[in-house]
Amino acid sequence: MVIQLKKLTEEYNALLSLSKYDDLSDLQVARVISLTTSARAAIERIAGKHSAYYRQAEEIIKNGGYPGYVCSQIIGVVDSLKIDVELGYLKSHEELIHGELFSDFIEMSKHLISEGYKDPAAVIAGTTLESHLKNLCIKFSIDLTFEKDGKNISKKADVLNSELVKEGAYSKLDQKNITAWLDLRNKAAHGHYGEYTKEQVDLLINSISNFIARHPA
Repeated sequence: MVIQLKKLTEEYNALLSLSKYDDLSDLQVARVISLTTSARAAIERIAGKHSAYYRQAEEIIKNGGYPGYVCSQIIGVVDSLKIDVELGYLKSHEELIHGELFSDFIEMSKHLISEGYKDPAAVIAGTTLESHLKNLCIKFSIDLTFEKDGKNISKKADVLNSELVKEGAYSKLDQKNITAWLDLRNKAAHGHYGEYTKEQVDLLINSISNFIARHPA
């Protein structure tokens, strides 16, 4: 989320550097409006339509004015949102529900492995991760399916993982870790039980738990 918001601010600063005026009045109006639209969409996606950030952005747009002036005000909202996200003040009701639900599955995985059942523990933890990736995709407006021969086909987890990184949902380092976690889950799901250890499943569970906490959906 923070990366996405930072990119918007950087894009606005880039436009400012190209303009002779603070209101960007010497730049193409289409570029300014495009940035405003992207910023408004990010505020809605990250904070939600019922948030103070979104209401403020809508009020700014409703009041109107020169596009460059409106854009600067919207970016001000983006900056405020970014600060609150960084400080951990922003967590939607939906995110709290998902967090509690996935926490239950993670606890189930921990219980199973403590009882010596590393294989079902790996499957449950991995499935929890995949469900969380899907929720992140919904949060970042990424389609979960693609059309082929007139049919909607679900995207595989590794595809979702790649698209989430492109949208700035998390870092490339997280992407590499997720790829490894999904690989271990697949080994467990397909009966390749000798290709991983209890210790690796332990690490898997704790790593997924940490990832979900850092990137709520």
